[in-house]
Amino acid sequence: MKKIFIVGGMGAGKSTARKALVDQGLPYIDLDKVGHDVLRWDVVKEELVDTFGEDILDDQGEINRSALANKAFVSPAETRKLNRATMPRIEETYLDMVSELEKQGCEAVVVEYSVFKDRMTSLAHAADVVIAVIAPLDVRVARAVASGFDEQDVRNRISRQISDADRIEACDIVFENNGTKEELYQQVVNWWEGYKQTINEDVESSAKH
Repeated sequence: MKKIFIVGGMGAGKSTARKALVDQGLPYIDLDKVGHDVLRWDVVKEELVDTFGEDILDDQGEINRSALANKAFVSPAETRKLNRATMPRIEETYLDMVSELEKQGCEAVVVEYSVFKDRMTSLAHAADVVIAVIAPLDVRVARAVASGFDEQDVRNRISRQISDADRIEACDIVFENNGTKEELYQQVVNWWEGYKQTINEDVESSAKH
């Protein structure tokens, strides 16, 4: 099963690219959602409370992500503490999901990965294709603000992400999302049609041998 990762900064258009592939019948895994789900695990909550304090919990005893972010993203050292508690569980869940899709006979899966930093030390190390969606900074900020985010919050989040130059260096395919959602959507569909053909050719070649 081919693993197709989609990466990009906030407001770049990852969700549009993912939707284009999902609409072609591919299943997808949203690693942001996996990360949010992991925060509900009792063992993770206990570790995070021990590390960052009980004030990261809300009135229902669940992790308040904003309160956690205010403590975990103040420095690289604090972020590493968060990652030590969450990343092994995120990887475990991701691998379980991939295994289940392989059992179902899926030809490919789309993985949306917003916190991608590099290829070798991340879940993307086993990707067959890593797609980067890029766009100018001001365009990304405007899109995120239009969807309901505070502008300063958006700029703070983007400042913690890698640059588009780094994404281009690490990725196999790059889509520049400077136009409309419809234009990006069609570009991704066109790419998939070509890539799907190479998958079919590989399968046919393997069958002959």
